[in-house]
Amino acid sequence: MIRKQWSTWDAYTIPSSFLSARLAILLFVGDLVLGILGYMWIEDFRFSDAFYMVMITISTVGYTEVQPLTEPGRLFTSVYILANIGVFAYSLSVFTYYVIQGEIFKTMHSNLINKKIEGLNNHIIICGFGRYGREMANHFYDQNLPFVIIDHDAEKIAEIQVSEERLLYVLEDATHDEALLHAGIERAQAIICALPDDSDNVFIVLTARQLNPYLNIISRAKHSKTQKKLLKAGADHVVMPEQIGGFYMATLVSKPGAVEFFTFLTNEAQSDIGFEEITFENLPFECQNKSIRDLNIRKATGANIIGFKQPDGEYIVNPSPDTIIIPNSSFIVLGDSHQLNQLRTYLLDVK
Repeated sequence: MIRKQWSTWDAYTIPSSFLSARLAILLFVGDLVLGILGYMWIEDFRFSDAFYMVMITISTVGYTEVQPLTEPGRLFTSVYILANIGVFAYSLSVFTYYVIQGEIFKTMHSNLINKKIEGLNNHIIICGFGRYGREMANHFYDQNLPFVIIDHDAEKIAEIQVSEERLLYVLEDATHDEALLHAGIERAQAIICALPDDSDNVFIVLTARQLNPYLNIISRAKHSKTQKKLLKAGADHVVMPEQIGGFYMATLVSKPGAVEFFTFLTNEAQSDIGFEEITFENLPFECQNKSIRDLNIRKATGANIIGFKQPDGEYIVNPSPDTIIIPNSSFIVLGDSHQLNQLRTYLLDVK
């Protein structure tokens, strides 16, 4: 897993942008054309003879000339050889950079990652690959949910690159529009802003809401005064890890049994019990506007409806069997993996 595979690997040191494979090819082709045209014009060579002269000059093989050169021809050849030294040196540097240092494979890998990101739909974007970002990546990976990581720290991205899992990532600053667009925010279902700086998270929330009005935005907040700003900026949910941690530890004193039971339920390594939220919109038409009793979920699947979310956002714990599933509402189901799978199949088969 990701959490077990981190290793020390220095981030790529990118050489000067002066080294360009495209420029090297253009220089070589230009050098070839210049030599051929030069010999054809100065020495009145045929194309095949001029091409031969260029080849033995560029390769420094030094075979016999097609015919003795005139004085302008010898002068042109001398200048041409000097120019070729520069072209050869530059081409050799590009070759070393792209092949010997592996840049060609890095470029191919980057293109593959970008192609996979472009093919994603309804995925999740994680902004920041710190402690919280790693945990979220582990969870989504275990749940087989598609996600993309955005981080501007090359060392953190290098950790992803050497992990056994083939994770999708964007090596850019998440506060930039280009980074979010690169991660496919217009096609995403959710984004999680987990950067350590609250101001950066506010900026990402503002940008994300503009780029995708229907996006589910979840943000981390370090200070309580930032929570309202994030909500006003467009976040759907704001999480304060320190506050949750303090509440959890305090509850271990006041209600240890309840906390241990909930921890057991949510610990995927120890239990296969899980939760599922089913919205009104995701229900088959035949199940909409019906009561929980009429859905007959427990008898058919063994799963239990333990919560009902009303359209105004308020929750009802252990809702009455007569509760009607109305638009903009949802219900929370508890069950093991087999029961939840049966539930999904049952809802699809309802006529």
